[in-house]
Amino acid sequence: PGLIAVIVAIIAALITSLAIAREWETGTMEQLLSTPVRPSELVLGKMSAYFVLGLVDTVVSVIVGTGVFGVPMRGSVILLALPVFLFLFGSLAWGLMISALARSQVLAYQLAMVTTFLPAFLLSGFVFSVENMPAAIRAITHIVPARYFVSALKELFLKGAGPDVVLGEIGFLLAYAAAVFLVTTRAIRRKAA
Repeated sequence: PGLIAVIVAIIAALITSLAIAREWETGTMEQLLSTPVRPSELVLGKMSAYFVLGLVDTVVSVIVGTGVFGVPMRGSVILLALPVFLFLFGSLAWGLMISALARSQVLAYQLAMVTTFLPAFLLSGFVFSVENMPAAIRAITHIVPARYFVSALKELFLKGAGPDVVLGEIGFLLAYAAAVFLVTTRAIRRKAA
């Protein structure tokens, strides 16, 4: 289940930041910003295609995990969708924020790799158990959204936990998604001005 977090992080932040940074480089983003579209509408519009792509990747990962590798799906698929939606939304907004700040594909790729993929891979509990990390590293993991996503995935996917068990993780992912969306719309608004 932790692999879903890595796949979503790659699809969401890396591809989104590269695609939008390319628009900055070619000048099409400035043309789009000159239209009467509000920054929040622009962000939601840019995220929509990648959101669907991320959902398709998640569904494929779940099907392959359960069908090919025999990983048991003990929890509710509907309840599993909530943290997936929140993490995907937050990661997409993060990728757009990176591209709004970077404006270069090379810089956007490097920033996205360092701020999303590596923490999702190393600090989320996917590869190394968070409980076995040194105290300083364990403290850093508290600000990594993938940690909460991987924890929710493990609880829902493998243990069949109910909503009361993953309420804290869902709350953090909701706060993360909302905060990053607001920062992204402000960054794009600032670039439009």
